[in-house]
Amino acid sequence: MSAAPTYDLLVLGSGPAGQKAAVQGAKCGKRVAVVEQGATLGGACVHRGTIPSKTLRETAAALVSFRARTGNALPVEIPESLKVASLMTRLDDVVAAHARYIAAQLARNGITHLHGRARFVSPHEVEVACVDGERRRVRGTIVVIAVGSEPRTPPDIAIDHESILDSDSILSLLYLPRSLTVLGAGVIASEYASIFTALGVAVTMIDKARAPIAFLDPELSGRFTRHFEASGGRFIGHATVRAVTTDGLTVTTELADGTVVTADKLLCALGRVAVLDRLDVGAAGLAPNPRGLLTVDHYCRTSVPHIYAVGDVIGPPALAASAMEQGRRAVCHALGLDLGPPPETIPLGIYTIPEMSSVGLTEAQALERHGGAWVGRARFAEIARGHIINDPDGFLKMVVHPDGERLLGVQIIGEGATELIHLGQMALIADARIDAFVENIFNFPTLAEAYRVAALDVAGQVRRAREPVSAASFAPPAPHA
Repeated sequence: MSAAPTYDLLVLGSGPAGQKAAVQGAKCGKRVAVVEQGATLGGACVHRGTIPSKTLRETAAALVSFRARTGNALPVEIPESLKVASLMTRLDDVVAAHARYIAAQLARNGITHLHGRARFVSPHEVEVACVDGERRRVRGTIVVIAVGSEPRTPPDIAIDHESILDSDSILSLLYLPRSLTVLGAGVIASEYASIFTALGVAVTMIDKARAPIAFLDPELSGRFTRHFEASGGRFIGHATVRAVTTDGLTVTTELADGTVVTADKLLCALGRVAVLDRLDVGAAGLAPNPRGLLTVDHYCRTSVPHIYAVGDVIGPPALAASAMEQGRRAVCHALGLDLGPPPETIPLGIYTIPEMSSVGLTEAQALERHGGAWVGRARFAEIARGHIINDPDGFLKMVVHPDGERLLGVQIIGEGATELIHLGQMALIADARIDAFVENIFNFPTLAEAYRVAALDVAGQVRRAREPVSAASFAPPAPHA
C-alpha cells in the first residue's frame, strides 16, 4: 500500500463549521482536504436542517406578514389538502444552489474533496471508505472534527417517520396535518411549532422547561410564548412525558400528571446527538464525554493538541453561525493567527415566527459580570415602521454598562430581528457609545430607529438618576389660590 498523502489540514465534515475551517486553512496557503460522506457538500445544514426549514418558514412568514400588512382585507385560506411540498417549491433550487456555491468555493481555494465515510486509525491518520468500495488513508498535521449531529431518538418513543417524526423527517410530510404535538421547546422545536401554527395547524408544544427557548432573555422567550399562544398554539411546560402511542391515525401523548394530548402527527425534537459512533475517535486518543460530545477548550481544541472539534459535536449553541465562527477560530488558533473579535460578538439568530436575535450580554449576564446595568427598551408599537407593517409586538432591548455609556448587549424579537441585530453587533465591535445612537440619524420610517429609541430611554434614565435633588423637590405643594 502506498504511503497515505499528508495534508496540512484535514477536515471531517463539510457543514458550516467544516466549510469555514477548510477555507480558513486554504486562505493561509495550507494544503487542505475535506472528507464528506454525503452525496453533495453542505452536511445536514444544507440538506436536512437550516436551509430546508428556513425555506418552509419563508412561506409561513410571508403568509403571516401578508395578513398583517393587509389587515386581512384580502383573506388567504389554506386548503386542507395542501401538500407540504407545494409550500417549498423552491427548496430543490435553493439547496442545489447552496451546494454548488460550497463546491465552487472549495474548488477555487484548491481544497481536495474526498467523498466517503471517515474513521480514525491513529491520531493523525484517517481511513475513508469511498462510495466505490475503495478504502483510502489520509493524514492530517491538523485535524478538525466537524461531522455534525443527527436527531436524538429517546428509547421510549418509537419514531416511525410517518405518524411520529423527527426533525429530519418532518419535512417529508405529504399533507399539512390538522394538529401536531411537538415534544421539546428548544430552537428546533420552537421554530417548527411556530411555523406550523402560522400555517393553520393546531400545535401543542410540550417540554420539561418553564418556557420555550428558556436560555434566552426572559423578556424574549415570554414575548414569543405569548405570540405563539395568541396565534393558536398551546405550550405545556414543566411536563414529563409518560408514553407516546399511535394507532396510525392519531398520536396520543400521556403526561405524568395525567394530561392526555392527541394529534394527527407528532414531532419529536428533543435535541440532537453528535455523529461520533462511526468515527472511532478512540483510535485518535479521544472519548466522548457523558453527554456524548467532545470536550474542547476556549479554542475548540480537544485533549489531543492537534485535533480540534467544532459545531454540533461540541454542543450548544449548535447554530450555523456559531459553528462557522468555531471552525474559523479553531484553524486560526492552530496556525497561530489572530483570532479576531471575541465570541461574545457572535450574534444568535432563531428563526421562529416572530424571529428572535441576540448579541453580547443579556441583562442577567450584565448584572452578574458588572454588578448592574441600564436597560433601554423600544417597542415596535412606538416606531412608525412598526405601525406600517402591523408588528406592534416587536421589541428591542439594549443592555448598557453601569457607566451609562458602553453598550453590552442587544436582544430583539420581531420582524427583521436577525438582520437588525448586526447593527448592535457592529456597535459592540467598534466599542460605540450610547450617544452614537442618539446623535446620528436613521432612515425614516425604519425598524432600525428602535436603536435610537432604546438609547434615548437609557440616556433619560441616566440623566434623571444623576440630576441633583433640589430642596424644592421636598416642598409641599402650593395651596390653591
